[in-house]
Amino acid sequence: MVTVGGNTLIVLAVATSRALHTHMYFFLCHFSLLEIGYTSNITPQLLWSFLEGRGNISLVSCLVQFYTFASLAAIGCLLLSAMSYDLYLAICHPLHYPALTSTWLCGCLAAGAWISGFSLSAFTLALAAPLPLCPGRREMDHYFCDFAPVVGLFCGDVGVMWGTRASISGFLTLGPFLLIVASYASLLRTVLQIPSSHGRQKAFSTCSSHFSVVRMFYGTLIVVYVAPTEHMAPLLRKAFSVLSTVFTPMVNPIIYSLKNQEVKGALHRL
Repeated sequence: MVTVGGNTLIVLAVATSRALHTHMYFFLCHFSLLEIGYTSNITPQLLWSFLEGRGNISLVSCLVQFYTFASLAAIGCLLLSAMSYDLYLAICHPLHYPALTSTWLCGCLAAGAWISGFSLSAFTLALAAPLPLCPGRREMDHYFCDFAPVVGLFCGDVGVMWGTRASISGFLTLGPFLLIVASYASLLRTVLQIPSSHGRQKAFSTCSSHFSVVRMFYGTLIVVYVAPTEHMAPLLRKAFSVLSTVFTPMVNPIIYSLKNQEVKGALHRL
């Protein structure tokens, strides 16, 4: 409820405040909607499992949960990269910013992020369709239907699924991450060249909330899905997964409301 309520307030604040009708907050609205979906997809089933003391879920529901989770995670990476590129243009090329970007372009980037995330995740899931379920294998040692536990339910040549997942993850995760790193490298160089301390402080405050969200989002993503986990305890892997899927979406609205004065003012006026 905290996550859904916080992100809903962010969406309402952006929608009702003219001062927030900018490209950056347009992307922030999409990111908040994404995090509402992120939480709604996993948390209800998780809470039900805790209350019931058992985590039963049908195969179809499990696959839908995995598909939704994978799609939204990919969309989050793409939206954060679009936000970082918009910040780069606004700070590094302020005079040319209106000519380099537009509402139509931002709409296309947002739509492309949603379409790419759902389409490529559907392709990964479709590879499991011809594979048979392993007899007697009906349990997963995880609190939601993630990729590795779901693949473990199937027999046959699952190597294709792992290879496809690696390729798509590289495109949807590593690609946007490199764009974010390049954007922030240029941002840092430009901000350090600003002669006045007030100007530097204003530029840093503009980037700080986005940078904090990127750090949390990608930090947990890298630990759970990129870093070697062979020697990591299963309980620790689950703990990092909780950070990625439950804690991060809950904290992000707090970051934006505390670090961003414009968002804070719009929330007070609601």
